[in-house]
Amino acid sequence: ETTELGNKKELKSMPFITYLSGLLTAQMLSDDHLISGVEIHCEEKGRCPSTCHLCRRPGKEQLSPTPVLLEINRVVPLYALIQDNDTREAFKGALMSSYWCSGKGDVIEDWCRCDLNAFDENGLPNCSPLPPPVLRLSPNVEPSSTVVSLEWLDVQPAIGTKVSDYVLQHKKVDEYTDTDLYTGESLSFADDLLSGLATSCVAAGRSHGDIPETSLYSVIFKCLEPDGLYKFTLYAVDTRGRHSELSTVTLRTACPLVDDSKAEEIADKIYNLYNGYTSGKEQQTAYNTLMEVSASMLFRVQHHYNSHYEKFGDFVWRSEDELGPRKAHLILRRLEKVSSHCSTLLRSAYIQSRTETMPYLFCRSEEVRPPGMVWYSILKDTKVTCEEKMVSMLRNTYGESKGR
Repeated sequence: ETTELGNKKELKSMPFITYLSGLLTAQMLSDDHLISGVEIHCEEKGRCPSTCHLCRRPGKEQLSPTPVLLEINRVVPLYALIQDNDTREAFKGALMSSYWCSGKGDVIEDWCRCDLNAFDENGLPNCSPLPPPVLRLSPNVEPSSTVVSLEWLDVQPAIGTKVSDYVLQHKKVDEYTDTDLYTGESLSFADDLLSGLATSCVAAGRSHGDIPETSLYSVIFKCLEPDGLYKFTLYAVDTRGRHSELSTVTLRTACPLVDDSKAEEIADKIYNLYNGYTSGKEQQTAYNTLMEVSASMLFRVQHHYNSHYEKFGDFVWRSEDELGPRKAHLILRRLEKVSSHCSTLLRSAYIQSRTETMPYLFCRSEEVRPPGMVWYSILKDTKVTCEEKMVSMLRNTYGESKGR
């Protein structure tokens, strides 16, 4: 501000707060002129330390105002800070494209229109990435010897790619299977599981939990083999036919169910057949009895036999002596089918059986998707009804004393 004194101009200064007050009084700094999300104000900061002798003069002990010109007082999109409409819209479009379409397309409502150079080697648009689903064990259903429940969260974003299906593959893995060549059984979540075409051993469902129903998918397998190593893989398919990367879960089912009291009875029966002179009929009875039981049950019979009657010769020696090397080998080689993990548990002092019942929601779609239109149907738009059923699972508990 300048003041004219005759032919001379004098520069006049004023405090910043006084300057702002003058602008507000003149209505030059109104809410209409302020940029959204920005405010101008002053904060008082700093004080001369009492130990400083230069500050002991009158007035020096007072607070010294320090202006703070710009401060964001609420969260707003960056493009909202731009006042020019054309620039603002261009900036908004660039940010949306960068976030949802990898910067290689435009956001149109809730999908991505890819640029002409945004196509993969198969000729499919790839400006909107297809995230891989993360397959996991359902936390509410503990795997048993035959039942496993798997789940995953929906990966369809709010804008961009549209998921039409999830494909789940499962196979039993063993030393005789080339896991890269053998793909196992493949199931379409939309066409096989939700349509009800799957067998009674595999079904679409949902476990009870806090996750919203629309974002969680689940599959329950009810007829797996005990003590088996299984590999499950999952990938998503979008409405253009693209496949996501695979998500894999490998697990071993729980050990086979064993009736421990029955195993002890068989061990007593075999001892009585082996004890003393063994006729041909008794030998055949012992052989038939041991061949009829499962491998895990045979392991438990051996455990009880050796626990009670080892002083008369252990189970292996007595079987070879009574039945002959050939028949004994046919029986004993079945013990090799028991995994090292289960063989350790089957040596427990006591084994008890229990039954658990789990609530589970089995789901089916209310509509039939026309054949040949799989890629163009959005899975999230499928109407699904669910009903609660109870799944029974038998388990063994292992311990060193009864009741544990």
